[in-house]
Amino acid sequence: MSEGGASLLTSDSLFDGELTVYQEREGYRFSVDSVLLAGLTRVEAQDRVMDLGTGCGVVSLILCRREPAASYVAIEIQPRLVELAQRNVEHNHMTDRITPLGMDFREVRKHFPAESFDLVVSNPPYRRMHSGRINPNRQRAMARHEICGSVRDVCAAAKHLLSPGGRLTIIYSAERLDHLMSVAHEQGLSPKVLTVIYTNGAGPAKLVHLECRKGAGPQLRIEQPFYIYREEGGYTEAMRRFYQE
Repeated sequence: MSEGGASLLTSDSLFDGELTVYQEREGYRFSVDSVLLAGLTRVEAQDRVMDLGTGCGVVSLILCRREPAASYVAIEIQPRLVELAQRNVEHNHMTDRITPLGMDFREVRKHFPAESFDLVVSNPPYRRMHSGRINPNRQRAMARHEICGSVRDVCAAAKHLLSPGGRLTIIYSAERLDHLMSVAHEQGLSPKVLTVIYTNGAGPAKLVHLECRKGAGPQLRIEQPFYIYREEGGYTEAMRRFYQE
């Protein structure tokens, strides 16, 4: 479904129509990464949740649907995406629980007190600035390449925002897992739970979901592998639940 306006939008439904997400047809569009981040992240009632680089707000929307007792702040640097996030929050009647804000998450120290959140979530760009072709569409380029922030910036922001024992959950490229864990440790965030994500039963892992805890001990739990697609095609049952249950 699409509608007119300053730019062409699509409206996409999740959970059999319970959530509607407006996106630009030609700009940044949320991917399976966002659905995996929301699906694999544990949210508890009364959590104060910060979503860094929210895009159109889809991760906060899914988390809020699952745990409406928590409160959510969703930060995005691109003004047009902030507008879409606000529209999506209003359309899905979540204005009392999700607050989209236009700002650079590298500057959270200027806007939020230290240790004021329990959970930080982020789906940062994985690609270094000089690796691969940069998409000519600015929104898509910023989602994929470290133009306006890197995983190191995410971890630094989380260090400031999280209360002691607070959690950071992040989706990242499997081939850069060593970098992710290194920068997490630099910021006093201990990797605690790792889920390795495969496209299907063939080939190497593509993504990881990592939960870190501020000020925790060194023990790391590695979960069962997560498969997005069945070998014969179509989503696995576990992945399908992230879109429909």
